[in-house]
Amino acid sequence: MAQLALTLGRRWARTPAPLKIAVIYLAARAVTTALMIAAALQSTSLSRFGADPGLGDFVVGWDAQWYWLVAEEGYPSTLPLTDSGDVAENAWAFMPVFAYAAKGIGFLLGSWGAGALLLSFGAGYLACLALHRLLRDRIGRRAALWAVAFFAFGPLAAMFQVGYAETLFLLLLFLALDATIRRRYAWLYLLVPVMAFTRPGILAFALYLGLHGILRFLRRRDDPLLPREAVHIVALGALAVACGFGWQLLAGAVTGDPGAYLATELAWRRLWIVGGVEGFVPFEGWVQASSFWFAQWGLPTAWGPVALVLLVVALASALLLLPQVRRVGADLRLWSASYLLYLLLVFFPQSSTFRLLLPLSPLWGAVAVPRSRLWRLGVLALCLLGQWVWIFHVYALGNTFWQVP
Repeated sequence: MAQLALTLGRRWARTPAPLKIAVIYLAARAVTTALMIAAALQSTSLSRFGADPGLGDFVVGWDAQWYWLVAEEGYPSTLPLTDSGDVAENAWAFMPVFAYAAKGIGFLLGSWGAGALLLSFGAGYLACLALHRLLRDRIGRRAALWAVAFFAFGPLAAMFQVGYAETLFLLLLFLALDATIRRRYAWLYLLVPVMAFTRPGILAFALYLGLHGILRFLRRRDDPLLPREAVHIVALGALAVACGFGWQLLAGAVTGDPGAYLATELAWRRLWIVGGVEGFVPFEGWVQASSFWFAQWGLPTAWGPVALVLLVVALASALLLLPQVRRVGADLRLWSASYLLYLLLVFFPQSSTFRLLLPLSPLWGAVAVPRSRLWRLGVLALCLLGQWVWIFHVYALGNTFWQVP
């Protein structure tokens, strides 16, 4: 038995990284499938999916329905309104790349859902390869492989198997971060626009490019900043900003309402705030949500903003000071800080908060740095536990405002 284990260990060590990652990824998808089957068996008539749903129902559930609607009907030229005259939820909140790419693949497979599943599944594997490449030179190949395992088995692993744009965006993001770190800026002229119209978040990448440029300027004596590289960084930052606001301009042009996109996004927030929302104010969402959730938990609402400040200080301290986080490199820390600031500016934290944290996945590298096998297996076990809790609540039980993925 010991000899067999030794032989398998040696073969595993000689296995090319893409094949190792494929084994890990397929094992993770098998586990996720089993958990989703278990959730389907426990779904009742009280769930959004009803009794005895199939896995296909989960693939096209929740926000996937919006992407399907985009693929089939496009975007409305007239914004729908609620009885009170406010803009109602509509397709302008969902970017077109994933919706139409899934439609193209689905044309060959017979349905949009099949196309969405294959696109998410395939993009997930490629994202694992890109994450490994992004981390291996910073934390080592073995630790990078563990980071990939945590990513593939993570609490939000169901995203690899449903009709959401997350895994496609993560693939593009990891490639863009890798291109930036390796100074292959030309690739970003392709990646940035596609990212921008896949999922919201490109303005965070614009901020990251600005911080990357400042960092390179400050380190120019040890790491020369060539004039053409400076031009690329400035041009790409401008491109990312333009793309970030481009969707808002397009929505305004099609609907005739310059505030169409922001009003659409706020339509979801109005469901949470008593009295509705007048308009978009940066950072306001988190302040409103902190009071909302503390009231839900039976705690004094005045504590909410205080807890928010403490959370921001804790996250900033972790990014600046924790040695494990510092191991992933300055660029990945700058990206993490940029994205967190972006969320603070625009997001109202609610049930989908965990899903919106997925672009911070490069930080799995920091979790994988400790070499203790017990630590790594413990993290993997927590990933599996978190995955089941998330799948059970949003698919088997999903029928209330805090069970929306």
